[in-house]
Amino acid sequence: MATVQSWGRYPYFPQDAHPVAWRDSAADVWRRAIGDAQTTLAFGNGRSYGDSCLAASGSVVQMLPLDRFMSFDGQTGVLRAEAGVTLGQILDLAIPRGWMLPVTPGTKYATLAGAIANDVHGKNHHVRGTFGRHVRRFSLTRSDGTQFECTPDSQPEFFAATIGGLGLTGLITWAEIQLMPVRSSSLDVTSIRFANLDEFFTLSEQFDAQHEYSVAWVDCSSRGASLGRGVFMVGDHANDDQLNVARRKKRTVPFTLPIPVFNRLTLRAFNELYYRRQTQREVRTKVDCESYFYPLDALLEWNRIYGRNGFQQYQCVIPPAAAYDATREILDTISRSGTGSILAVLKRCGDIQSPGLMSFPREGTSLALDFPQRDASNRSLFSRLDAIVRGGGGRLYPAKDAHMSGADFRAAYPQWEQIEALRDPAMLSRFWERTTRV
Repeated sequence: MATVQSWGRYPYFPQDAHPVAWRDSAADVWRRAIGDAQTTLAFGNGRSYGDSCLAASGSVVQMLPLDRFMSFDGQTGVLRAEAGVTLGQILDLAIPRGWMLPVTPGTKYATLAGAIANDVHGKNHHVRGTFGRHVRRFSLTRSDGTQFECTPDSQPEFFAATIGGLGLTGLITWAEIQLMPVRSSSLDVTSIRFANLDEFFTLSEQFDAQHEYSVAWVDCSSRGASLGRGVFMVGDHANDDQLNVARRKKRTVPFTLPIPVFNRLTLRAFNELYYRRQTQREVRTKVDCESYFYPLDALLEWNRIYGRNGFQQYQCVIPPAAAYDATREILDTISRSGTGSILAVLKRCGDIQSPGLMSFPREGTSLALDFPQRDASNRSLFSRLDAIVRGGGGRLYPAKDAHMSGADFRAAYPQWEQIEALRDPAMLSRFWERTTRV
């Protein structure tokens, strides 16, 4: 039996993993995983950062071995696959045939079922919404032995509760999704260096509607007139009829570092160099899908750079009315703290509704940063950030969270009670226990 943990390695609660090799054995493995604890949780490829992927019992059902394609229609782009198939495996099959994931997060190592359970989003939320909007159907197995197919019209309550439902409604064993047609595996990208947060909002207002993808890197250590400076990047699939899956050389962080690589001095130096490396204000390039969507995937086990204590990601979304002031205050608070991230991602989400009950994205501005785990400083900083988010009517991302209070979660996601009503009694995560039972 293997031991698994969350990608952020915080909180540190290794899980005993019970692998499912075949769909028809899922119920038996589930019963073994439950054992004396009475509860368990599905676990994919461990790309969730906090404790939403950790079973309260410490025993999970490992779905990654369920990695088979069941059907693919090259004419319509409808694909059906088992729960453990990764997004990267889907791309390897789909791109040479002229199809692409309509929505993808920042890693291709997430599983299909994980993408549904967390209702992931990407750089084109303003155009295509969340992953859940492109799910046609899936099979759900419950601990009472029942198994049924969920669609928007058949079992609609379970369909809505499972998309973004954090894996609490049962085991997804397979899913069917609609892919999007593309004519190239490359993207035409325009990168624009901006001097401060005001320029970001101006650029986003001007360019988002004109492009499929839009996102910005922001220097979280900048201050004063340069607060929120960064690089704004918009992209569209090229039309060159070249459908090749790029194979980039991978590097691996070979061991967990004793302390984090980044501190106050190295963080500021890195951000300065990254901001200055684009010498022209505007640069146009053509890049492959992997470089554009998954830059961190080129460095395997990159979470090890944060040291033995791991890291936390802080990702929030603020509605439009408060977005500018709240984002400015958040960035100023982070900069003054002297900590932060080399990969701070800023983007505006659209108003396209998810079919899921508890999807994170909403219309507004999203900011995501990684912080090395330092108990005292993170607790103090996150408390101040939470107050800003709360005051702006925003919310945090459960799939990335390891600290959100129960009060903040329940206020930001009032649909949690509907999820709880449909939650399989044998499914319970540390996150759900922490935020709904305290």
